[in-house]
Amino acid sequence: MTVFQSILLGIVQGLTEFLPISSSGHLVIVPYLLGWKIPPQEAFIFDVLVQVATLVAVIAYFWRDLLAIILAFGRGIKNRNPFGEFQSRLAVYVLVATLPGGVIGVLIIDAVEAAFSDPRTVAFLLLVTAFLLVLAERIGKRNKTLEDLDWKSSLWIGFFQALAIFPGISRSGATIVGGMTRDMKREPAARFSFLISIPIMLAAGFLALVDLFQIPDPFASLTVYFPGFIASAVVGYLSIRWLLRYLTRHPLYIFAVYCAVLSALAFLISLSR
Repeated sequence: MTVFQSILLGIVQGLTEFLPISSSGHLVIVPYLLGWKIPPQEAFIFDVLVQVATLVAVIAYFWRDLLAIILAFGRGIKNRNPFGEFQSRLAVYVLVATLPGGVIGVLIIDAVEAAFSDPRTVAFLLLVTAFLLVLAERIGKRNKTLEDLDWKSSLWIGFFQALAIFPGISRSGATIVGGMTRDMKREPAARFSFLISIPIMLAAGFLALVDLFQIPDPFASLTVYFPGFIASAVVGYLSIRWLLRYLTRHPLYIFAVYCAVLSALAFLISLSR
């Protein structure tokens, strides 16, 4: 991997982790489209680092919300009333939404790993993302905010998050769709999507780091990976801010079109090769 490849893929990760267009799909398809032959061990190390970078981005953006949620949840536990305050209820709902992805991920890990090695499968799943985004715009009343959230909606959104275990299905896109199909407005659905990404990203990052330290001298090329880490964190932070503002006034169709076009491009190139 070169510094240029590191920076470009870091930017791709920062953009696509939070925009509803699938970061995992892009990290498979972009090197494939550009003809880059990155060694699997280097790709694994880099993927772990940029995932940590986007975790840093989401925590940096939502640190005030996270602090309020943690403090409220602590008060709720102390007072034996975890549903008394809105922020405390939100903490419970974040945990509820995290459960399906964790359980399903353990059960189908082999199928997920196989999908990462097949650009055509990723291209097909990008079409699934496009369909889900269009579906969300066609159904749902979009009249609810985070304050209207309940455990049933949280669990429903969690099952949508579980779909994104496969590369090509956008995690943020699927969870926003989950919220919108429960009548949530776009911006609150996106905000909840980002909040529930934190436990999943923490768990995935920890497990990946454990695997990473099994590799002899994993940071031998740190000077190559570090620019990609910085690019991913900065672009990720800016992507969150932009998307939350965008969704207050605009629908998801542009992202659906993008996913469909990228899918078609990947299919065409795979046939030509």
